Amino acid sequence: MLQLHWLDPDPSSPFPPLEQALTDPNGLLAAGGDLTPQRLLNAYTHGVFPWYNPGEPILWWSPDPRCVLYPQQLKISRSLRKTLNKHPFEIRFDTAFGEVMQACAQPRAKQAGTWITREMLKAYVNMHDLGFGHSVECWQDNRLVGGLYGLAIGRVFFGESMFSRVPDASKVALVYLCRWLIREGYELIDSQVHTPHLESMGAQLIPRADYAELIKNLTRIGPQPGKWPTPVNVDSV
Repeated sequence: MLQLHWLDPDPSSPFPPLEQALTDPNGLLAAGGDLTPQRLLNAYTHGVFPWYNPGEPILWWSPDPRCVLYPQQLKISRSLRKTLNKHPFEIRFDTAFGEVMQACAQPRAKQAGTWITREMLKAYVNMHDLGFGHSVECWQDNRLVGGLYGLAIGRVFFGESMFSRVPDASKVALVYLCRWLIREGYELIDSQVHTPHLESMGAQLIPRADYAELIKNLTRIGPQPGKWPTPVNVDSV
């Protein structure tokens, strides 16, 4: 019987092999540790991400199968294309990373709370300051109405969460993210956990072993960490 692995306090210590993750709950691999940049980079480049509730120890996951989206395979519905053609939002990158995270942390319908803890917020804002964390933002009348955030490591964007305060805002943010990633040479978006919403936009499930091999190669080299400029001329990508 597989048992949950507790991480060594040293942030450079390795994660256990992904095959040791539990099947119920799917993908729970380890607990403990911290959210230092070294630990987070170690985790993401090995197919692991943190996800836990307030009051719990840090839990580390690697589900099987894994949900991914290849930017070139993004599906844009007819209704979303109509929205895009109207240009209802001003798109910005990396101008309100913390605000995007806080918006994503707000309770959703049928949810009592959020998994984006204060500790998570502080850690990912730190990753943003180091050039790894990025936000795609939709603005209307100088008001943030939707967006998403995640980490860019090598040629992979590890998506964390998205939100909408008006219809289609998060979908438009995802479209502009994909256009930017294609333009800059990124090859994969890690969507972590399957949702019907992501599937409708082209996300797919792949075996964890295939995912691990993909990111092993794709995180080795890519654009250098740094702030993304507000996108210019990516409408036609």
